[in-house]
Amino acid sequence: MAVNLRGKSFLTLMDFSTLEIRYLLDLSHDLKAKKRAGIIGDALLRKNVVLLFEKTSTRTRCAFEVAVMDEGGSVTFLDSGSSQMGKKESLEDTAKVLGRYYDGIEYRGYEQSVVEDLAKYGGVPVFNGLTDVDHPTQILADLMTIEEHCAKPLNKVKVVFTGDIRNNMSYAWMYGCAKMGMHYVAYGPDSMKVDEKVLADVREVAKETGAIIEVSSDEACLKGADVIYTDIWASMGEEAQIPERVKMLTPYRVTMEMLEKTGNPDVLFMHCLPAFHDLETKLAKEQMDLGYDIREVTDEVFRSRHSVVFDEAENRMHTIKAVLVATIGR
Repeated sequence: MAVNLRGKSFLTLMDFSTLEIRYLLDLSHDLKAKKRAGIIGDALLRKNVVLLFEKTSTRTRCAFEVAVMDEGGSVTFLDSGSSQMGKKESLEDTAKVLGRYYDGIEYRGYEQSVVEDLAKYGGVPVFNGLTDVDHPTQILADLMTIEEHCAKPLNKVKVVFTGDIRNNMSYAWMYGCAKMGMHYVAYGPDSMKVDEKVLADVREVAKETGAIIEVSSDEACLKGADVIYTDIWASMGEEAQIPERVKMLTPYRVTMEMLEKTGNPDVLFMHCLPAFHDLETKLAKEQMDLGYDIREVTDEVFRSRHSVVFDEAENRMHTIKAVLVATIGR
């Protein structure tokens, strides 16, 4: 069966079939190999992409910019201070204007409804660079990284996400695992209740793909994991919640002891970054001085042979490039 994603927005993996995600992963591997071989691409020649950022980022911005330029395209970056969207101009009007100028629109910010409305009114493919409830480009890169480091096919892989199981990364992982027939465990405090609609939706998909989607606070769920994944405990603007979150999430910090409990000597440690793994950041130092250790992973694990976090970071570029080539490429 041929796959044609031309003109399709990339808002969530739930909008894509298993076959379509497989196509994007295969294309990602191919584009990475070509870049490593020094083969210059031109699939985005004379294509223009605008990046709308309401939330700052290192990997997402750089990955999109390099991906577009690698294939001959051009990029415009607009942060919240560089655009009238939502201030002097409605989201609908902004989307309609940008759709006249650009071949694709990327959005990184807060509400999922914003990226959905951009797609509704823009008239061109829209790409979700992160919202409060999803992060599909990250999961695509993570799946690619697992394929590079794990001998098993994806539908035999078990991923345990530990920590704040209600955040956008946890939900994005549920979507990805459900679509690819994987075993996913959200491992966190009982007090953290996963959105019931999200669970219902992914379990419905799992009926077709054979995926297993679980929520647990029992460390026994670590057994047999191929991947241990975590995310930071406090994002920008959430500093006031740090004392409560540190108390709640410290038992779920990724340590070598946690990795050993998987029983898998080759278990992978993965993280979307940025990570608090040492005291070399301003926030980590400040909070430690106040008596709060916000490190979600130990430095020992982060720098160990299990860690593939920088391969993940690189693969953001290759998978984003695949999405762009598949949806707006020549």
